[in-house]
Order: sequence, then structure tokens, then C-alpha cells
Amino acid sequence: MRVIEASGLLTFTLAIVVFFIGAGLNHLIAPLRRWNIPEAVTGGLTAALATLVAYRVFGVEIHFSLDARDMLLLYFFTGIGLNAKLGDLVAGGRPLLVLLAVTLVYLVIQNLIAAGAASALRLPEGITVLLGSASLIGGHGTTIAWAPLITERFGLANAMEIGVASATLGLVIASLIGGPVAGVLISRYKLVGPMNEAPSVGLPDDTKLDDLNHVNLLRTILVLNIVILIGFLAHEALVEAGVRMPRFVVCLLVAILFTNTIPRLLPRLDWPSRSRSLALISDLSLNVFLVMSLMSMQLWTLGGLGPALVAVLAAQTIVAVIYMLFVVFPAMGRNYEAAVIAAGFGGISLGATPTAIANMTAITKVHGAAPTAFIILPLVSAFFIDIANAGAIGFLVR
Repeated sequence: MRVIEASGLLTFTLAIVVFFIGAGLNHLIAPLRRWNIPEAVTGGLTAALATLVAYRVFGVEIHFSLDARDMLLLYFFTGIGLNAKLGDLVAGGRPLLVLLAVTLVYLVIQNLIAAGAASALRLPEGITVLLGSASLIGGHGTTIAWAPLITERFGLANAMEIGVASATLGLVIASLIGGPVAGVLISRYKLVGPMNEAPSVGLPDDTKLDDLNHVNLLRTILVLNIVILIGFLAHEALVEAGVRMPRFVVCLLVAILFTNTIPRLLPRLDWPSRSRSLALISDLSLNVFLVMSLMSMQLWTLGGLGPALVAVLAAQTIVAVIYMLFVVFPAMGRNYEAAVIAAGFGGISLGATPTAIANMTAITKVHGAAPTAFIILPLVSAFFIDIANAGAIGFLVR
């Protein structure tokens, strides 16, 4: 097996090329547009399939450098925080609690499905958590963190491979189900978003870019960098105090604090909140991040696990879609924002927070802004639910 290591600059460049491939495929294939599949998802999955062919047919294993990806994630969530006005946060108080409640209920359901499937298929002891919330709601990071303990506790030698394969397949599915589910809800209930509201992420295709220039873009990047640097310091202080949360969540919270204080203290300051430049940078960061995440997936790791993994993930997917349609959407109010959140819930339930945001972005770029959704969903999926998931995993591996 020949291994090719792609440098950081080459990976970043390829990610941009892959995005344009996805955009071209979406333009050519009408169902992709109709189902609101993000261009980054189309391109990223196409690239992942290409690396699979290279591995299987030509004996070439391609590794991508993903250092830039982590920085793009910080840019994106800091941008979300800079758009978070106090009024939106107050309005999001009850929806935040409701979304947290339905997500906690789903966490239990997901692990029950995994336990039932593992029992029915007579899978090895200890595999339940790897087919449930550890790999799906938790994603790759949680899987990698818990796999050694599962191996030690149950003697499951390939726990890491099973968990990573489950998380990878879940990420693929999550990227594909959010848009169609929201499309069904929007069409069935004739929902309309506030088309005249300032953008949060991305600009519509027909947007006039007359207020976009190098000064506005550089000013916005400067503010983002300053907030991220302060977020780094705050994250280190929290770690020293024994409080652990993802770095991008800390940057999000710092940005929310700043965007609701600095403009009041310095009203003449040209703050980038709800600006076209911030929307553009956030969209760019999210798309390239998602492309890099998807194109770097090693799909060949799914091959040796047989039909059992596919069967369990199929069951998880069916239940997730039913839950999005008949629990999440009604619980969140049966309105346009509820449809957008339902699309994002696909990322919470089967994929990752950036996947959830990408699903929601694809909807809002077509149907209108949903500011509350972009605030409450990251807080639930990237912070609160991680705490609950750790407790659930600990219970299952006790």
C-alpha cells in the first residue's frame, strides 16, 4: 500500500476545488438542489468516494492535513456568536430548553435502539455504545476518547474501528437527510422565512455585493481574530479551573458577550454583527471545513464490518427521520424556525454540529434567515448534550 500525504496548503486548495465540483454537480443534478443538499456535502462525498477507489483499485492511501480545518471551525462559530443579539438570546430561552429536552430523550432512544439491535443480531458485548450515542451523537471525537476504555472493559479488540466506522457512516447520512426533511416540512406546511432579515451565514445567489470591499472584510477578520485569541485565553483558564468544553464553544460564548457589550459601549465603532462581510466569511469557513471533513473520511474502514453495521445504522436513520418530523418539528413550534431546527437535528442525532449547521445553512440561503436556530442548536449539540452523553456512555460501560 502506497501512502500519499497531502500538505496543509495542498489540502486546503483541493478542498476549494472539491467544493466547486460539488457546486457543479448540484447544478447538473436537479434532485440535489431540490433536496437542499449543500454543495460542500456533494463535493466532499464525491472526493471521499474517489479516495476509496484509489485505495481499493490502485492501492493508494491518501492522507490529508487538517490543521486548517480546525481554525475554520473557530472562525465559523465565532461568527455565529458575533451575530447573536441579546434579543435573539432572550427569545431563544424557551426553545433552547425544549430542544435540549427532546435531544436528551432522543439520546436515550438512540442507545435503546443500539442495545436492541446488538441483542437481535447477537453482536459482541460492549458494542452497544459504539452503535449508539458514543459514535452518532458523540461523533468521532467521543468515539476515539472512549474506545480504549471499551476495549479494556469488554475485551473488544476492534472497538476503535467499529466506533469510527459507525461515526463515519452516521456523518454521511446526517449530511443527506437534513435538507430533504426540512424541504418536506416547508412544502407541506407552506412555511416562509423572513427574506429581508440580515444574513447570518451565507448570501443568497442574487445578493448585490455593493457593500463588500477589502476594508470591510479585513475589519471583520480582525475582529474575529481578536475574539478567537481571547477565546483561547478563556479556554485555557477554564481548563485550569477544571471546566472542560470544546474550544469553539468558548469562542462562541466570548463572541456573544462581546457583540452585546462593545457596540453599546462604543456606539461609533463599526461592529461587523449581521454584516455581509461576516456572513460571507462564515459561509466560506463552514463550506471549506465541511469539505475537508468529508473528503478526508476513510470509507474503506467500513468494509470489514459486514451488514450488521449497515442494518443498525439504517434503523437509527429511520428513527431519526421520524423523530425529526413528528417530535422535533412540533415541539419547536411547527413554524419556519422549527423546520430549520429539524434539518439541523439530523446533524445532532447522526453526525456533528458543523453538519447540522451546514444543513440549516442550505435551507436558510433559499428560504430566509433563522437566527434563533443558529444560536440554540450549537449550544445544545456542542455543549449541553456532550455532558449528558458522557453520563450515558459511562453508564453503558460501567
